[in-house]
Amino acid sequence: MLIVHGLGEHGGRYAAVAQALNQAGWDVTAHDQRGHGRSPGARGDLPAPDALCADLAAVFDRLQQEDDGQAPLLLGHSMGGLVAARFVAEALAPRPAAWSRAVPALLLSSPALDPGMNGVQKLLLALMARVAPGMAVGNGLRPAWLSHDEAVVRAYRQDALVHDRITARLARFIVDGGAHVRRQAARWRVPTLLLWAGADRCVAPAGSAAFAAAAPAAVLQHRVWPALYHEIFNEPERAQVLAELTGWLARHTAAART
Repeated sequence: MLIVHGLGEHGGRYAAVAQALNQAGWDVTAHDQRGHGRSPGARGDLPAPDALCADLAAVFDRLQQEDDGQAPLLLGHSMGGLVAARFVAEALAPRPAAWSRAVPALLLSSPALDPGMNGVQKLLLALMARVAPGMAVGNGLRPAWLSHDEAVVRAYRQDALVHDRITARLARFIVDGGAHVRRQAARWRVPTLLLWAGADRCVAPAGSAAFAAAAPAAVLQHRVWPALYHEIFNEPERAQVLAELTGWLARHTAAART
């Protein structure tokens, strides 16, 4: 399993998720995406629109080589969910990019399939993308929106590897990538579990709902927790969410062996 973290955070925040997956029999790896955590790069910026997908391909390839050719499953949260979904969607293109890979299964946690931008924000993004695409500004996300658990919020605020930066280039990737994934939903082929928070204020829950409504039922299982905040794995109800995750994995693994 390869975990792809969200905007402004890092892979180390998924230790509890990794532990639950370890207990269910899974080996887990998480990398810090460029411009995040301990990885190099300007905070919250991209050198190219598909840089995060190309980076993911490099990590994916290394894990596959280390595991005797067995490709890892992807688990993406928030922006990481968008990156993972965009990575999977590329295989549907007439001429997939060089970074496209065959992914055996995809798991999404509150993915940023719709950032929930209003008309004014979209106009500002278009302007910034032209005049200052690499200028980092605050991403506008409040730590209190992440979880009802005050300890989680406090740890996030105190985490030196967390940042709140984003450039117009990265914002453009999120907006365009989410729209692309939603357009491809009806053609989806990879077995996917989609879990999202109904009380999310970091991304628009409507993006996940739209994807769930359009994707083939044969490959997608989905569930929304109406009262949960964005980080569903860090909510007081986390045990329920992790049980949903590991239960789906057990069923998927059993089906793949038959």
